[in-house]
Amino acid sequence: MARMKFICDAERCIECNGCVTACKAEHDVPWGVNRRRVVTLNDGLPGEKSVSVACMHCSDAPCMAVCPVDCFYRTDDGVVLHDKDVCIGCGYCSYACPFGAPQFPSNGTFGLRGKMDKCTFCAGGPEANGSPAEFEKYGRNRLSEGKLPACAEMCSTKALLGGDGDVVADIFRNRVLVRGKGSEVWGWGTAYGKPATGGPQQAKPEGKKS
Repeated sequence: MARMKFICDAERCIECNGCVTACKAEHDVPWGVNRRRVVTLNDGLPGEKSVSVACMHCSDAPCMAVCPVDCFYRTDDGVVLHDKDVCIGCGYCSYACPFGAPQFPSNGTFGLRGKMDKCTFCAGGPEANGSPAEFEKYGRNRLSEGKLPACAEMCSTKALLGGDGDVVADIFRNRVLVRGKGSEVWGWGTAYGKPATGGPQQAKPEGKKS
């Protein structure tokens, strides 16, 4: 059985926020909630890195451990979901999650309250697959349609990978083994060819011959 996981390749993420936009558009996410966000470290400095963060659907999820009403559950695919009909909005899961995935929807200018909301790995909720009730509470169930999460499919640089954990890990492992440093992280040398000498080619002044 597949275990669904996310991996974000920090060497490829360009902080375009395409994944954030795709998620909000796909699921009609309420105002004030970002199920996915992009975090940038050392912004504007050498070595700057960006990572797309959402619920990581942990194998030993702390949100499940602290929920007093057991509204969290794990599907056969390893996706951690929650039942909003059972949720009491206590916020314990928000404090326990190291990724800040469960969030309160904003209610007005100063208030945060209501049922918790989080990334569903585009797997919907406990309602019937594709039903209006499921979409209203959790968004579109792409997994039941045989599709991957919208955020991963819309990533322009394929920095965000989502799917079977073993497949995703193999893709990332292969990237780490074959890519070099600098521009080679993007594969530009492969795409545009490398100089025959192996070093950079310099332009010659006009009027001079070799």
